Amino acid sequence: MKQDELKKLVGEKSVEWIKDGMTVGLGTGSTVKFMVDALGRRVKTEGLNITGVTTSKATAKQAEDLGITIKSVDAVDHIDLTIDGADEISDDFQGIKGGGAALLFEKIVATNSDKVMWIVDESKMVKNLGAFPLPVEVIPYGSQKVFERFEKKGYQPTFRKSADGNSLLLTDSENYIIDLHLHDILDPETLAADLIKEVGVVEHGLFLNMVNTVIVGRSDGPEVLDAHR
Repeated sequence: MKQDELKKLVGEKSVEWIKDGMTVGLGTGSTVKFMVDALGRRVKTEGLNITGVTTSKATAKQAEDLGITIKSVDAVDHIDLTIDGADEISDDFQGIKGGGAALLFEKIVATNSDKVMWIVDESKMVKNLGAFPLPVEVIPYGSQKVFERFEKKGYQPTFRKSADGNSLLLTDSENYIIDLHLHDILDPETLAADLIKEVGVVEHGLFLNMVNTVIVGRSDGPEVLDAHR
């Protein structure tokens, strides 16, 4: 199967976990787009009554266009389940997210959710994290200084550029992204603690001890994995 077919497979499978009356966190990214489309069909055909809490402006627009009710994370008393993608998932179910530059909102929504599900194609499953560059969201003021500190630590940082390549990408919170090219993260807990203490860092893309269920798109069908959390 092609990668997009695997993404569509897991996106459509994941909405089976969504029940009437739920408040659902809706992630960001190419795989999540298929999930939101599938959820929109259920809302239309079944009259499914759910509230969505989105992790980006792009997902909010897609969901609203499909007739899904959207509220801010601050306007709901709980989130039953968040469904999101991931850029890498290690053997022990730790994750890197932020390839779509929505990591701050994604982490806020995930940490306020009763359950978290990640939906990915099989290429995202790895032994150890790190081949995918680790995104770090930083405020613009002083960002060059943060970059230089990362350089001194050997993190091989690069500023993420906008699609046209002529300017730095701005997140929905109007921050910058510095991607760290680490190649192999053997101790993600220690790295996470180091990054979040850096003045100017808003959030990092290590999503640790956070996921409950992973659905992996494989050529022979979706595989549902329990992360034992």
